[in-house]
Amino acid sequence: MTIVNAGRGARRNGEGPMLHGRMLRYLDEIARSGSIRKAAGRLNVASSAINRHLLELEDEVGAPLFERLPRGLRLTAAGELMVNHVRKTLKDYACVRTQMEALRGLQSGEVRVGTTPGLADSILAPVVERFTAEHPNIRLVVRTYRPDTGMAAAMNGDTDVYVGYNVPKTPRLAVLASAELQIGAVMAPDHPMAGARRLRLAECLAYPLAVPERNSPARDLIEAFLPGDADLLPVLESNAPDLLKKIACRAPAMTFLTAADIEEDRFFGDLVFVPIQELQGTPLRVSLVRRHNGSLGISAGLVVHQIQTRLAAATASHEAPTASAQRDQVPVSSG
Repeated sequence: MTIVNAGRGARRNGEGPMLHGRMLRYLDEIARSGSIRKAAGRLNVASSAINRHLLELEDEVGAPLFERLPRGLRLTAAGELMVNHVRKTLKDYACVRTQMEALRGLQSGEVRVGTTPGLADSILAPVVERFTAEHPNIRLVVRTYRPDTGMAAAMNGDTDVYVGYNVPKTPRLAVLASAELQIGAVMAPDHPMAGARRLRLAECLAYPLAVPERNSPARDLIEAFLPGDADLLPVLESNAPDLLKKIACRAPAMTFLTAADIEEDRFFGDLVFVPIQELQGTPLRVSLVRRHNGSLGISAGLVVHQIQTRLAAATASHEAPTASAQRDQVPVSSG
């Protein structure tokens, strides 16, 4: 076994390193191919030229980067360090190029947002409408997940950001923004309880209930505060907020949602929101998170900024007025 090395020792004349852009690509491809000849073929460069640059680089750093074996080349320990650096540099350079293009007004690409079905309608819908109008060249992809799979998608980098309820703290996710949303009773304006300042859960149980599905954050919160001898016997359970709202529009039915879920419905006088006494001080926390060791491009940063603005607006409005005061309230602006 022989070591690929020029054998002349490291340069001592004070010249800078040779890791220019061309050599970065050469090293990466040699390491992937395990062969100078194969790397040359893939790069459409003479193998003698690649070999010459490799020998000069090894002379520059004063250490062999590859071992020559009967079936090709294998990285040395020094080579492993160098190639890891090379690949990080190439990745960072591609990211910088994308950011520079965005700064020049050539915004393009794709931003992936993960969330839950309810938050897609209440929190993200206004963001999507505004963002796509302002940035038509950027493709926005919104996918809905169950909470556990949504967090996994963010941690694995399958989404750029994730918006979810009660996201547990983990070193693998960085929190970019959060909001606290209060669950309340939602019903038609002509419902017998529509004028109440607040309701107890026991009072709600006297009416036909359409409720969020089992094991959802809202359902878990409601069941945790039920009176000890009471059972939740809904006429409908669903993970679709629009369906729950349609049922609640017809008295005497009611449902349990946040004020953010029914902003437009309150504005047009179709639904009212009444706080529930037992749930005061126990809001649902909505968090915007990304992978901890990941980075956001400029396009993703623009989306994040609009979601942060939306969450701030939702927090400011979570103590929704009741009865007649709701008829005079305008929807919360998304920006």
